[in-house]
Amino acid sequence: MANKNLFSSYKGLPKSVFVLFAARIINCIGSFVYPFLTMFLTIKLGYSTEKAGFFVTAVFIAGSIGLLSGGKLADRFGRKKIFILLSTTSALFFIVCAFMDKSPAIPWLLIISNVFLSGILPCINAMITDLTKPEKRNAAFSLIYLGQNLGVAIGPLIAGFLFNDHMKLIFILDAVTTLLSLIPVLVLVKETIPVRGKSIELNDNEKIERGNVIFILFRKPILVSFAFISLIYTFVYSQNFFSLPLYLKLHFSERGPKVYGTLMSVNAIVVILLTVFLIGLMKNTKPIINIAFAGILYAIGFGVIYLITNEILLILSTVVWTLGEIIQTINTNVYVANNSPITHRARFSGIISFITDIGYIASPIIMGYFIKHYGVHKVWPLVIVLAVAASVFMYILYLVESNKKLNRNNQVRQQ
Repeated sequence: MANKNLFSSYKGLPKSVFVLFAARIINCIGSFVYPFLTMFLTIKLGYSTEKAGFFVTAVFIAGSIGLLSGGKLADRFGRKKIFILLSTTSALFFIVCAFMDKSPAIPWLLIISNVFLSGILPCINAMITDLTKPEKRNAAFSLIYLGQNLGVAIGPLIAGFLFNDHMKLIFILDAVTTLLSLIPVLVLVKETIPVRGKSIELNDNEKIERGNVIFILFRKPILVSFAFISLIYTFVYSQNFFSLPLYLKLHFSERGPKVYGTLMSVNAIVVILLTVFLIGLMKNTKPIINIAFAGILYAIGFGVIYLITNEILLILSTVVWTLGEIIQTINTNVYVANNSPITHRARFSGIISFITDIGYIASPIIMGYFIKHYGVHKVWPLVIVLAVAASVFMYILYLVESNKKLNRNNQVRQQ
């Protein structure tokens, strides 16, 4: 009975959501290349921390371009078509990289590939939003997120052991799993883009809008503010991809990639084991409040790294910031979905993700410079300050939003 209640949140979700869940598992089992990008650039290609930071930043910038492009294309031509096209193209770039040994052209190819790979995100988010009613979106987005991490629990651990001697195989396996993940989507998922004239249950923030997407977005100042506060969260979280590998390289030398792979698998395992529990705990709390709490977990989880070098303690810190990641990721997707017009779902997803990804883009350059002058240890106190500040800003936004709704309700009563 307990298990039935535990998974009851997923009951009633459309079959296509479960197909997308399976596809994410397959795809993310092969998530080998980008999680190890910093180590690949510094260890395999011998780049300095600053030069590695440049390339990682360029990858994030390319991803932001992909978010905007993918969102626009998905709203215009259909989610499924663009999803398949972009996934296939990104896989082909990985195959090319596999046969280029240690060519300096590889980072540039990975930059281009990430344009296509990142364009997939607004397609998936729009499909999930199309397929679900507002009350089921928390469960739907959590299921996709769970599938992603079921794959990631396996992928980085394998890549950590392949990294030193089988880099070519890492690229090939990433490409193969990407292509395999498309098969269930091709066969079992129909196009989800809303059909004009079809009766669809919407909340007030999802009503049809006409005009330029930027003008429509800026008519929603709370959502814009939400996006810019969220970029502080992504700046903090991105230390997982940039500062943490450098910290592990400093303290564990050649064992650094294996330790990092272990932490990434711990990250994914925590998601697998605890996402369903957290969904139950969060369901009666507003998404924006949950996100504010996630900032505190980031401050604790990343901040304590300043004090530790022991592997066991690093695993415990990973558990804490992973809880923040689960809460922030799921609730951010739900909040954006519930505030996106039905006519602009993929574009809103792409633009909000573009804004929040500024945190990823800025992080390698800023922190590469910061680490060069102050050392990697000083990253973690800075992270504490930023995470707590973001949490406070998010709570203030909640108060503003609540006050605005209260005033609107009072006006309706007076009329």
